[in-house]
Amino acid sequence: MSDLGSVDPFIAGRVELMGRLDVVLDDAILERALTHRSFAYENGGIPTNERLEFLGDSVLGLVVTDTLFRQHPDLPEGQLAKLRAAVVNSRALAAVGRELGLGDHVRLGRGEETTGGRDKASIVADTVEAVIGAVYIDRGLEVASQLVHRLFDPLIEQAAALGAGLDWKTSLQELCASLSVGVPDYVIEESGPDHQKAFVARVKVGEELFGAGHGASKKEAEQHAAQAAYQSLLQRQTSSELPG
Repeated sequence: MSDLGSVDPFIAGRVELMGRLDVVLDDAILERALTHRSFAYENGGIPTNERLEFLGDSVLGLVVTDTLFRQHPDLPEGQLAKLRAAVVNSRALAAVGRELGLGDHVRLGRGEETTGGRDKASIVADTVEAVIGAVYIDRGLEVASQLVHRLFDPLIEQAAALGAGLDWKTSLQELCASLSVGVPDYVIEESGPDHQKAFVARVKVGEELFGAGHGASKKEAEQHAAQAAYQSLLQRQTSSELPG
């Protein structure tokens, strides 16, 4: 009888992960894709997943851009760029990685392990790109493209349906310009310890407060504030009560 306690967690989990990916990969390149630099530094400087991440980022961008270009033949370049940014960003990548349970398989150093690295958005997102890069190297562009479609087509469809919600800050700025009411001005307040910051953003148009938003980052809080301001400004436009 084999000693299950001595089995490398990577070896034990690779079949499960490849099943979720629906791709069979060479063990060595899958292991490389899952090796975070913190693990590499603590184990003699072995190769990390960063080169695969760099490659996977390009493969992901190509497949998503090609899909959007073909699906939306009438959209201008600026709107296509917004759609792509809504799909190819660290938050979306982290969500995809968490759905795959990718954090359970990443090889982390002790420091990252003890500070919640397995659920850290940046680590999970980077690992998704590294896995895509590994699939491209080991199985080619067609299989990598199929994987990207399986993982990201729902996000592409969701982004296409969001409209102004793709980027509330940009949409608010464009709305303000079209109404000639001035430029949105954001004021940020932060609270909490360094490892658990909370942010509140308030946005003014002219001298009037039009929206506020909360978030775990400045960017998130600003987007929520911009959404509230956009919707409020549209209401004012309908009732012709725009700020002077």
